[in-house]
Amino acid sequence: MNPDLQKLMAQAARLTQGGQLAEATTLLRSWMGGGLGTVPGMPQDGAQDADVIDVTARRVDAPEQEPTRQEGGFTAHSFAGTADRRDYKLFLPAGAGAAGPMPLLVMLHGCTQNPDDFAAGTRMNQLAQARGWAVLYPAQSRKANPHGCWNWFKHTHQTRERGEPALIAGMVEQVMVNHRIDPQRIYVAGLSAGGAMAAILGETHPDLFAAVGVHSGLAAGAARDLSSAMAAMQTGAPAPRGNGQGSGMPTIVFHGEADSTVNVANARAVVAASVGAAAAGHGEASSVQGTRGARREVFRAADGSVRAELWLVHGAPHAWSGGGPGSYTDPQGPDASAEMLRFFAAQRLR
Repeated sequence: MNPDLQKLMAQAARLTQGGQLAEATTLLRSWMGGGLGTVPGMPQDGAQDADVIDVTARRVDAPEQEPTRQEGGFTAHSFAGTADRRDYKLFLPAGAGAAGPMPLLVMLHGCTQNPDDFAAGTRMNQLAQARGWAVLYPAQSRKANPHGCWNWFKHTHQTRERGEPALIAGMVEQVMVNHRIDPQRIYVAGLSAGGAMAAILGETHPDLFAAVGVHSGLAAGAARDLSSAMAAMQTGAPAPRGNGQGSGMPTIVFHGEADSTVNVANARAVVAASVGAAAAGHGEASSVQGTRGARREVFRAADGSVRAELWLVHGAPHAWSGGGPGSYTDPQGPDASAEMLRFFAAQRLR
């Protein structure tokens, strides 16, 4: 990371911890305009309200047609709603749909990334090919956010029928119309800002997604604006909203213990949103050995089924664990992509 940026982040953290959120926000706004760069997950408030979706979104259904078998590949597409549009890339395994409806995994990149970079860094397409899964990579537009971050921290992007959750769900439905997708096996995962948006989608669309993967992200509702986002990222989000019982959404969480961008405390907040605040500290723990060790905690429902997994990777930075060539990857960590696919494969839409 840029040394000047490291100093600025440390100063912002001190201000935030001291309760000086306005001063921390002013400092970060000056950084955003100064061209020092960005890191995944960092809220970017450069887009004006007029540039983000702040109206009810209605999905535009494609004409009904019989899904067809298609050969595999990684192709570019676009989805248009009534308020805005987004591009996306779609991976289909060779012989897609030949053996029946396929599972679909939605992968949400972090700030400054794009679908190609994210696919390369996670190696998800190669793993999906081996399993016969389709993978959808929505692309954030630079008009909606200058640094390509999903706007997880804005209240206009945290509900079902508006903003980016509605757009991403619309993409999924478009893919379902055009390809043989199993509606019981649709999953969403993301890194940092993408992980935070994946958590939101699990809350807004529990009838669409069977499970969620959050890597180095934050729980749904962790922030409503830039100031609260900075506080959550630096010190951890407050207790999850709701009745404290948890949503029940099956969730797998990866987070590096040395993450200096998104505080590792947010990992437990994501788990608590799934299993409930009271159960968040009572998982079955085991150690995972490797180049980087990890602590894996498993949380079960009353019937014994796994509801959540938490992976805390020792010494890992703000990066995709076990990733390959690409931005924000950590090849030394356990393979988050493989573990997420294993977890998802055991889940069906409730």
